[in-house]
Amino acid sequence: MRLVDSGRASPLTFDLSPFTLQIVASVSPNQLLAAIAHASTTTLSIPDMLFTTPPRLHIRRPSPTAAEFIVTTRPSPPATLLSLRLLLRLPLLLLRFGLGLAALLLLYTHWAANFPDLAPPALGFLLLDRHDVLAIPLPVLLPAALATLWLVCRRLYAQESLLVLRGLGVQTTEQSPSYLARSATRFIPTEKIQDIFINEAFRGFEVRYYLVVVVEGEPDVVVVFPGLLPPRHIVEAVWRGARECLYEGRAEDKGLSL
Repeated sequence: MRLVDSGRASPLTFDLSPFTLQIVASVSPNQLLAAIAHASTTTLSIPDMLFTTPPRLHIRRPSPTAAEFIVTTRPSPPATLLSLRLLLRLPLLLLRFGLGLAALLLLYTHWAANFPDLAPPALGFLLLDRHDVLAIPLPVLLPAALATLWLVCRRLYAQESLLVLRGLGVQTTEQSPSYLARSATRFIPTEKIQDIFINEAFRGFEVRYYLVVVVEGEPDVVVVFPGLLPPRHIVEAVWRGARECLYEGRAEDKGLSL
């Protein structure tokens, strides 16, 4: 999307397209706000084959007594697609940065126009045209800017993992969908684990299989990979690997001690 201004202009404006971001001739804040709304949705419409895939399993075994099962929608493409993805990553990051910066400039200009005594004079070069910014109703500007900041901070892929440590327990990790939030983790000691099994449930008109951990003293089970709910073959592979690391290794140790 390219912007051409025929009216009032602001000192800083951007030329936004799906993969480019340039500082160009000036554009009014009203056009900038419309560009932010359009380009924010464009950012999320990048070809899925480059940045996301159906859930896939990646297994890491850093030691014989530890195993990590990672389910992710982040693709692992061949060399040709990998090169293309790397070429597109920098422009995409620039686009996301530009959208976030534009939203912040609109908010800062609106705040500085209403509270001029509190605005630092050294940051005056960041201000857009105050008359045009104030012409945008605050109930329109604030949700649009916050929605843009929310979109540009979201990850393009999801990732969840199960870490199994023989003799210690298991740790589940659910990656936050935003770059600004921390991942949610939970550690369950081995002595609290009663069982790990596969359950099934209806989701709409289809049957979904999911991995659960039964924890002693808790009325509810712990669902592994709750956000992605990977297909059955992935769930079965994780179930076999987790039980092997937790229980079969323990049985071998007991056999050797005898």
